[in-house]
Amino acid sequence: MRELILKFIEELKYEKNYSELTINGYLKDLDLFLEYLNENNIKNYKSIEYQDIRSYITYLYNLDYNTKTISRHVSSLRSFFKYLKVNNYINNNPCILISNPKLEKKLPKYLNFEEIEKLLNAFDNNNYLGLRNSLILEMLYSTGIRVSEIVNIKLNDISLSDKTIKIRGKGNKERIVYFGTKCFNLLNMYLKNSRVKLNINNIEYLFLSKTGKKISDREIRKIVDDAASIAGIKIKISPHVLRHTFATHMLSDGADLRSVQELLGHENLSTTQIYTHLTNEKIRNVYLNAHPRARK
Repeated sequence: MRELILKFIEELKYEKNYSELTINGYLKDLDLFLEYLNENNIKNYKSIEYQDIRSYITYLYNLDYNTKTISRHVSSLRSFFKYLKVNNYINNNPCILISNPKLEKKLPKYLNFEEIEKLLNAFDNNNYLGLRNSLILEMLYSTGIRVSEIVNIKLNDISLSDKTIKIRGKGNKERIVYFGTKCFNLLNMYLKNSRVKLNINNIEYLFLSKTGKKISDREIRKIVDDAASIAGIKIKISPHVLRHTFATHMLSDGADLRSVQELLGHENLSTTQIYTHLTNEKIRNVYLNAHPRARK
C-alpha cells in the first residue's frame, strides 16, 4: 500500500501542482493510517471497509487530536481512496459515506486600523532591507495574498501601469490582484534601490533574501514577527493575519462578498463568509453604542 501512497503523492505533485507543504501533510497523514493498518493486521487495502475508517477516526480521537486535525486526516483519506477508485485499484470506496467532524467556528484574528498602520510603519525605509520588509508587509495587506503566493511573484507578473499582479494560487490557479498608491510607491523604490543590491544571482523573483536567493516562507514569517514586536502588537500574528485583515477591512468599508472572494482566490463563497461574522459584529457594536434605545 505504501507504493500506492507514493503514486498518489506523485499525482498531487506533478499533475495537480500542490505545494510541498500540502503534499508533506498528505504523506504524513497517510503514513499514520498505514501504521494503524499494520498494527491492526489489516494487510489487504482492497478489503478496507467503511467500519475500518470509522474505527480509525475513533483511534485519532483517542490520540487526543482536535477536530481540525481529524478533519484534515479524513480529507486526506477521502482523496486517497478516491484516487484508488478512479484508477481501478479498488472496487468500492470505503470513504464514500464518511463525513468530516464538525469544526468549531473560530473567528479569524485581524488587526484594527491603528494596529495595521503601526505594523506597516515598523521598518526604516532608508535601509534597503527595511524597505524590502515594508513592501512585503504592504503587499500582504494591500492584496490579501497568501505567504506561499508572495514568495513566488516574478517581475513579469507585475504590471506597474495597471497596478496589478498575476498570482498563481492553490492548484496553480491564476488570478489578478490589485494594489494602491502606497504599495506602488514602495514597489518603485524597492525596484530602484533595494532589489538591485539584493539581485546578485540575477534571478526573476520579486522578493530576494540577503543572499540573493528567492525569499522563503520562513523569512517572511520572521519579518512579520519582527514588525509586530517593533510595533508593540501584543497578539501573536502571522502573514495570514494580514490576509484576514485585508478581507475584514474590505468588507467593513463596503466591498461585496463575491469581489473579496475573487481577490482572495477562494474557490467557494462559504470560505469567504467567515469574514461577515466579523463585520456583522462591528455593525452590532455600532448599533448598541449609537441607538438611544439600545443604550438603555
